[in-house]
Amino acid sequence: MSETRSDGELLRAIAVDADRRAFEELYRRYAPWLRARLRGRCADPGVVDDVVQETFLAVWRGKARYREDECAADAAGWLWRIGSRRLVDALRGDGARGRLRQALARLRHRDEVSAEERVLAGVEHGDLAGALVRLSPELRAVLQATVIDGLTTREAAVLLGIPPGTVKTRAMRARKQLREALA
Repeated sequence: MSETRSDGELLRAIAVDADRRAFEELYRRYAPWLRARLRGRCADPGVVDDVVQETFLAVWRGKARYREDECAADAAGWLWRIGSRRLVDALRGDGARGRLRQALARLRHRDEVSAEERVLAGVEHGDLAGALVRLSPELRAVLQATVIDGLTTREAAVLLGIPPGTVKTRAMRARKQLREALA
């Protein structure tokens, strides 16, 4: 019966000896955990799976630099840092941005009327539809992404190709203009 190796021993064997069995054991030990953590940050399982694979490929290829003092004590933390950075890179990339645009386009171009559109059409106090039309396209796009589509500030920033701070500022300006128009 073989003895279970510590995380530090596995990482050392991967980094120094390119030990495939050590890599497979590390993968079995941490891939499900990393996948679960990343799903808390990204709802797209395809992106999460890609990031998990890229994380472990970086470990195998030595692109993620193994330092015994850093990793042996906390392999999970080390893998999380690699994975979370890879996730940010993936969300910034064209692939994730393209998938978001496609998903939003499908939502916007459905034949059925959405619940949000029914609510907007049924507003009795003030001319909300008219106030929305009078917003600049930039402000309307931010409201569409954050309110109607329910994206976070970061997701809206990726979708619209603007910094998160700009999303927040435009959302605040849009709400202010709507309040003034409906008052």
